[in-house]
Amino acid sequence: MPVHLLGFLLVAPALAIVVLLFVVPLISSITGAFEVGGTVSLGNFTKAFELYSGDMLFTLAIVLLSSALIGLFSIMIGGYLTLGSNPRAVAILRWIYRWPLFIPFIVVGQILRTFLAKNGLMNNIFIELGLMTPLSAMSFLDWRGIVIAFVWKQTPFVALLLSGAMASIDRSTIEAARNLGANRLRILIEIVLPQVRTTLLVGLILSFVTMMSVLSVPLMINAQSPTMITANMAFRINAYRDYGVANALGLISLLMTSAVAWVYLRQTMREHSR
Repeated sequence: MPVHLLGFLLVAPALAIVVLLFVVPLISSITGAFEVGGTVSLGNFTKAFELYSGDMLFTLAIVLLSSALIGLFSIMIGGYLTLGSNPRAVAILRWIYRWPLFIPFIVVGQILRTFLAKNGLMNNIFIELGLMTPLSAMSFLDWRGIVIAFVWKQTPFVALLLSGAMASIDRSTIEAARNLGANRLRILIEIVLPQVRTTLLVGLILSFVTMMSVLSVPLMINAQSPTMITANMAFRINAYRDYGVANALGLISLLMTSAVAWVYLRQTMREHSR
């Protein structure tokens, strides 16, 4: 048997799964977004913008804010793992920050639904500590809850990538900066971050794409309007069986993520050209 034919047979099962579960649904969704009553039309997009333009902006704002906070906390965690001077604190942080990696989003939504409710665990703890009264307790089951869920779930993923990249940096540059009197914050910002910014960007883009596709968190935490595009898609299908508008919303979501990926590719090409 020729070598190239053997190689094709080895990758054929994986290729078939990709085609059947990803490529075919993608093509079907794109064509369905432009189909209205058997004709090609932009009616689904017009209806989607009329009904859910506010939710589109809400989704973009939530995901961008979450990405910014994820980046900030990941830098803090990775920086302390790399530059921390307390071995015990570094060991505890290295052990505990990865826990959310193994928890699915649907479980995260259920946990925070009970934790952030008006009568939830968080407010009850504050009341018991005397930090608030029962009348001043408020629910975080809104956009804040979604941001908390996304940041708590995705920060360990980005921090894991970032701390690994920081650990591979030549330690001589860090030690040289310390010998010249630079503090840890300055070393992190001026020495470490410039060398790992590509890894940070990759992690944030992957988190952006992941958050854009999550359905369970907005459904469990923020059922009211405005909500995220994924919840709108589920509503159009479950309530009206309106696959056309749902496909249009999916394509709009795809364009949002493609724009972020384009920024990354442009930055990468620019760095390679140098």
